[in-house]
Amino acid sequence: MTQFETSGSSVATATEAAIVARDVEKWYSNGFHVLKGVSLTVNKGEVVVLMGPSGSGKSTFIRTFNALEPFQKGSIEVDGILLTPKLKNVDAIRREVGMVFQQFNLFPHLTVFENVSIAPIQVRNMPKAKADEITTQLLERVGILHQAKKYPGQLSGGQQQRVAIARALAMQPKIMLFDEPTSALDPEMVREVLDVMRSLASSGMTMVCVTHEVGFAREVADRIIFLADGLLVEDTTPAEFFNNPKSDRTRKFLSQILH
Repeated sequence: MTQFETSGSSVATATEAAIVARDVEKWYSNGFHVLKGVSLTVNKGEVVVLMGPSGSGKSTFIRTFNALEPFQKGSIEVDGILLTPKLKNVDAIRREVGMVFQQFNLFPHLTVFENVSIAPIQVRNMPKAKADEITTQLLERVGILHQAKKYPGQLSGGQQQRVAIARALAMQPKIMLFDEPTSALDPEMVREVLDVMRSLASSGMTMVCVTHEVGFAREVADRIIFLADGLLVEDTTPAEFFNNPKSDRTRKFLSQILH
């Protein structure tokens, strides 16, 4: 694998890279400088976990990858499609990227099955029969096919999040983004969602996850990116991150989350 270094983060050749963020800078309207020239490459098939304290910019950063958050400087390339601060090519990028949020954002008036099948039909113009076939397969994959006729309000939080994952996968994305997908769940529901994410990672899906789930990060991540104060502080393997952190800022963070 040919790689070269830029801004403290390894950047792969375009043919290997799923996401290439170069010197991304973002300010909020109140003048807060939330991303300070962050560069990152995520290779195809890689699972990258973003960690960091609250307010570090990690959720903002992941949301720039599919233009949910605008940015003022730098560029982001997703599956070879260039995204600049002018936010051209947004629709093309969003067709390749699925996203799962803290909140499930399911349509309360649609059944579980309809929540998953609606986007491929309406956005990708997929024939209903094909969308129904894919929906059945995905609901089985996330272990919730038996709930297909229920409405979101009849499900637990963990079940709703699994539906949200199936809904994102129904668009057949090349990349999956997860923004703290378990943070709104009761502790006993976290595992069922992480199990689905583990299965997805083992299938070779390119994944970028913002999470504080240490066990998941240790087990599943190929790399851990540590962000603090809008800067990329560390980019390393889980073993190095947890056992041999390089910066004082990382050591302080780990002392607060590891018990």
